[in-house]
Amino acid sequence: MALLEVENLGISFGGLRAVNEFHLHIEKGSLYGLIGPNGAGKTTIFNLLTGVYRPNEGIIVLDGENIVGKKTIEINKAGIARTFQNIRLFKDLSVLDNVKAGLHNHHSYSTMEGILRLPRYYKVEREMDERAMELLKVFDLDKEAETLASNLPYGKQRKLEITRAMATDPKLLLLDEPAAGMNPNETKELMETIRFVRDTFHLTILLIEHDMKLVSGICEELTVLNFGQVLAEGKTSEVLNNPEVIKAYLGE
Repeated sequence: MALLEVENLGISFGGLRAVNEFHLHIEKGSLYGLIGPNGAGKTTIFNLLTGVYRPNEGIIVLDGENIVGKKTIEINKAGIARTFQNIRLFKDLSVLDNVKAGLHNHHSYSTMEGILRLPRYYKVEREMDERAMELLKVFDLDKEAETLASNLPYGKQRKLEITRAMATDPKLLLLDEPAAGMNPNETKELMETIRFVRDTFHLTILLIEHDMKLVSGICEELTVLNFGQVLAEGKTSEVLNNPEVIKAYLGE
């Protein structure tokens, strides 16, 4: 059974049809790409998958559960985490505390326990510190644990955002243009990181990306979106050689 099944998904904004009859099936463990021209509706799809928008019609089934209508926090707890095209970190918090923010979905204490510093508060904080450091070591960020997120180089900020998303223990990780603003060396390292995350954590990854070298290098399958509709889908090599895709997306 597919981890993610999307059927007949649609949404309009002020009479403008942003997404129409969108469908997507992603098997567990896949590394899947969603590509298309600017304004094609890719980020809107991510917003629909994560509950930022509620579709006008259609279904979204994650691991057998229909998640349409659930709040973003509920969808995250169900197993979807994401990053953003424009990095969204808590810039005034340390690297460690950014990751701990992602851990609060699965580690918690009451307000009273926090205010009074009761034993459970210290127990949970210690558990979160340990888990956050484990994740930071995986992504080679442990030496910067006490550094302010805003003081990290751009490429490491990208890695930190992925690390924080991983802290929520997702089944499906959505990456929105993770290579945006990166130099070639950073992009190469990112490709290795994405493969490592998928293989090490047995994750399913769906990414939006304009860097065709990255897309062709790591995505096993692709869906091409144009004007809110699926233009092509299938194995990456076949899709990227589709004349319709070349015409509509690559502009050739």
